[in-house]
Amino acid sequence: VTKAVRAGELDAKTRRQIFDAIGFTFPNRLLASRQPPAGCPEHTFRALGLTLLACFCTDPELAGHSQILNKIPTFNDILLSPCDPDSTSMIDDVYQCLSAVLATARGPRELVTKGTVSTLCQAYLNCGYGSDRALTLLLGLLTVAEAKCWQRDAPHLLAVLSKLSDDFLKAEDMTKFELCEVLPHFIPLSPPLMQDSQGCECLHKLYKGLANIFGSKLSQAQRDPALKLAACLMQACGSEWIPAGSAGSKFLALLVNLACVEVRLMLEEPDPLEAEGKKEVVTACYVLMEMGIQECLREEEPLLEEVQKMQLMKIMEEAFGAVIFYLRQVKEEELQDPFIFASVRVLGAWMAEETSSLKQEICDLLPFLVHYAKKLFKEGSTAPQPELVSTEGSGLPQDALRFLLPGFCHLTAEDRPRDILISEGAPALLCKYFLRQWEVLSSELGSLTPLMSTEMSLQTACGIFLNLVVTAPDLIRQDKTFSTLMDTLLKSLPLLLPQKDHLVLTANVTTLGLMMARVLVSSEVLQGTQSAKEFFGAAIRFLSQAHTTQADPGSDSLAAAVSPAYVSAWADIRELWFLGMQALASCVSLFPWLPQAVLQAQWLESLSELLARVAPASVDFELITAFQGVLVELARTSKPCRDVILSHHGEEWANLYGMAALEQCLLEQ
Repeated sequence: VTKAVRAGELDAKTRRQIFDAIGFTFPNRLLASRQPPAGCPEHTFRALGLTLLACFCTDPELAGHSQILNKIPTFNDILLSPCDPDSTSMIDDVYQCLSAVLATARGPRELVTKGTVSTLCQAYLNCGYGSDRALTLLLGLLTVAEAKCWQRDAPHLLAVLSKLSDDFLKAEDMTKFELCEVLPHFIPLSPPLMQDSQGCECLHKLYKGLANIFGSKLSQAQRDPALKLAACLMQACGSEWIPAGSAGSKFLALLVNLACVEVRLMLEEPDPLEAEGKKEVVTACYVLMEMGIQECLREEEPLLEEVQKMQLMKIMEEAFGAVIFYLRQVKEEELQDPFIFASVRVLGAWMAEETSSLKQEICDLLPFLVHYAKKLFKEGSTAPQPELVSTEGSGLPQDALRFLLPGFCHLTAEDRPRDILISEGAPALLCKYFLRQWEVLSSELGSLTPLMSTEMSLQTACGIFLNLVVTAPDLIRQDKTFSTLMDTLLKSLPLLLPQKDHLVLTANVTTLGLMMARVLVSSEVLQGTQSAKEFFGAAIRFLSQAHTTQADPGSDSLAAAVSPAYVSAWADIRELWFLGMQALASCVSLFPWLPQAVLQAQWLESLSELLARVAPASVDFELITAFQGVLVELARTSKPCRDVILSHHGEEWANLYGMAALEQCLLEQ
């Protein structure tokens, strides 16, 4: 039987007949037997058993059978046993079995949990018979289960990466470029390689190897894999793998330069990207360009010198011109292509940072960008959304808006692009997007899952809406989606406020809600409803708790200061707080029940106490103006508020702080 099997002349039907006749019992007995027939090598029976299993494994149904999966430890043992010349066929059979198991649904998980990753790493490092097949299998396993492999077997995988990076640095022939294709599989997104001294060593060798490559004259076939490896390192480690100093900065500038040239060459063609595998290369170049933007804007310990930054921004501008040129030609039926997504994403990174250049071209492209974002958003709402950001190419609709929001935020501050965005229906889309992202975040509030990207998206969307409230109030009044947004803001702030680690989002929601309330004053949701009262109560708490008294180091007196809970976020929320105070002041006369909410919060008492206790010099002019704005409106509109201010020596401290308008108001009454 084994001779017939070996000859490899069996068709699937015959193979199945053999299996039906023999089953697993016979090969199991052969594998377990330790007594060879007289005059035969000791592993004769095991070799026969493995040949039968290798034959059965060519049937995918049998390869995933539990009787094969429970042999994985046996397969591992054989790969790590000392190999003599007549046991090579056993090793071939084991690799055939393992390859077949890897191709089944349950296989990869079983291989990882039963220790095959470390076995394959050792087999590869031992350089014995079949070690090249060990590497091929490892690549296969890492492709389907990268995170699990690294969680379980990081030290073994690092040892392989170490050997590969050694070989990469030393190779002087085509092997160097073949390794460029293999290495990305061994560079994990987590755990970070930088955390480990062995990882850092590998990265330094990869840097030196790539510096050698890019310093030479290259053909297209040599340059492409090297660009892909560099992009892979950027995704995993940022620019940390590139050493500081002039060699490192030249290398980084060269990388970004090459990426820009490549993008222009590819995208300015009449029929771009026809050649196989070109999209992968351009996508890798996008990663390098995105890194280029970040490095050009980096203030602290920059890798690049000022001159290099200026040159690169100019070169990148030309490359982004090519990206826009390409996107303007995209046809409706191509919108599913992940490459379009990558192109929109990288353009979003440019729009987020660089607003003055390519202004005209970006305005011309806005209708396409809004249409594309709408299409993906619509598909996303019908698809089940996994909580974690799905990886590129996983077939799920991607969130394009997340990458466009920062650019849209800049553009809505300017008349022409804002008009285009409004006429294309972007505001309604952004409202719907905000509502969906809020659902995602609110379901996780209080849990330990930090949803950074969701929170950032919500904050940036608030920034866009603030621009629209200020510049296009009529749109807010007329578009029904904004009433729905208002309703959501009213309900969300009371939930957000107690969450201390969401302070920046809380500031955004408070200020946006107050600014919109001024415009939507006649909307149903604001007519003294429970949710409106709860919102304003929460807004008053947020604004009133931002300042406190603290000891002034230089004197015996107390000074006004930002409250400890607000200090870490103050740089991000300071402007929003002042804007929120202005908005609250203008809401006082619009909502008759608002002064009562201020009285309930006892803000007037605590503010009077603060102003009476601290040294006036410690309260800056901007803060005095903000407090006075709210106090004047309350004193004008509500007798009970005026009485509280007066009973807490309001006239004295109004005079002390030069709050002329408040003094006037208190005297008049």
